[in-house]
Amino acid sequence: MVPARIFDPIYVGDRVRMRRPHACGGDEWVVHRVGADIGLTCCQCRRRVMLSRRRFTHRLQAWLERGASATDARAARPASRR
Repeated sequence: MVPARIFDPIYVGDRVRMRRPHACGGDEWVVHRVGADIGLTCCQCRRRVMLSRRRFTHRLQAWLERGASATDARAARPASRR
């Protein structure tokens, strides 16, 4: 398994497994916000947390499912008017 790097693309909807389980016992999370910080939702208790991108990549153990990429999101958007 290749470790995650800080510049790897992260998409909304990604399902990930973290190194340590949450207090509820769940270790699977869904990304709900991407930016300087990464917003995660626990799949077991629905708790939402924010991690810095650096801390997220350090704690990431595995990608379970990838969300829609940025190019897929652009294709779904209607063309802008000029």
